[in-house]
Amino acid sequence: MSTDLTFTDDGVDVVYEGTEFELEKDLIEEATGKGYRDVTDHEVLQIVAEEPDLDGEPVRIGDVL
Repeated sequence: MSTDLTFTDDGVDVVYEGTEFELEKDLIEEATGKGYRDVTDHEVLQIVAEEPDLDGEPVRIGDVL
């Protein structure tokens, strides 16, 4: 099952194993120790899933927004 991430200025909308929720910007910054725009999609996946499928190169949230 896949994990879908949608990045916004306020955080990340996540659909994980059929469950939808939002990871707030502050929570992501606290979990990674980085500014929100410097966090990568791979780092967000590691917060959400125990063993995420990290395909491709990581992309910074700042580059997506």
